Amino acid sequence: MARRRQIYEGKAKILYEGPEPGTLIQYFKDDATAFNAQKRGTISGKGVLNNRISEHIFTALGAIGVPTHFIRRLNMREQLIRQVEIIPIEVVIRNVAAGSLSKRLGIEEGTQLPRTIIEYYYKDDALGDPLIADEHIACFGWATQEEMNDIADMAIRVNDFMCGMFAAIGIRLVDFKLEFGRVWDGDYARVILADEISPDGCRLWDLKSNEKLDKDRFRLDLGNVAEAYQEIARRLGLMPEGEEANSVLDFDSHRKKRGR
Repeated sequence: MARRRQIYEGKAKILYEGPEPGTLIQYFKDDATAFNAQKRGTISGKGVLNNRISEHIFTALGAIGVPTHFIRRLNMREQLIRQVEIIPIEVVIRNVAAGSLSKRLGIEEGTQLPRTIIEYYYKDDALGDPLIADEHIACFGWATQEEMNDIADMAIRVNDFMCGMFAAIGIRLVDFKLEFGRVWDGDYARVILADEISPDGCRLWDLKSNEKLDKDRFRLDLGNVAEAYQEIARRLGLMPEGEEANSVLDFDSHRKKRGR
């Protein structure tokens, strides 16, 4: 597909003008950042893997009735998506203590939480994406109460589905980040799931060993980052067993070889 006008470039993706009004092309980069972009690097093939993993998860969520911006995957690194007005809130769903939650509250990493926690962060890199409360969201008009109710309901539904999906392949869903956007129909707006769901925005641990299979391997200099992402793809059935760890995969050709 011919390259179109660039609309936006973020830390992990680029958005281009789509082929039809109301659509965008989402391009997945190999760039990796951590600690509000203070740490930067490149993970070979990450964009290909995240594109395929996110497609798989968004397609499954759509099948259970969760509205998303995903339309279809175009190629190894690009998706066709619906254009949305992004709500400036990152929604973090936590099942197990890890990361900033462990640091803030002094809870040992790996502690199973008594109940799932939903946290909200204001999307602003310059401010370090600060933790916010419902009162901040209402006060500054970032989202209505009805929208926040819809977001919380969808977040719990996504969490329930993904916990089961990952548990079935021997992975513990520790926590993950979601973003949402508005689509307009005249004067009426509804909220749908946007952005991506991939090892970039999820903490995924092996159920037996607690080995980290996500971007924490990059954050914490654990090594074998690409291999961890590829392991997630393999367990989801998106990549053949025994593939060379450093290769960048053409998933379509592999699917054809496997008769899918």
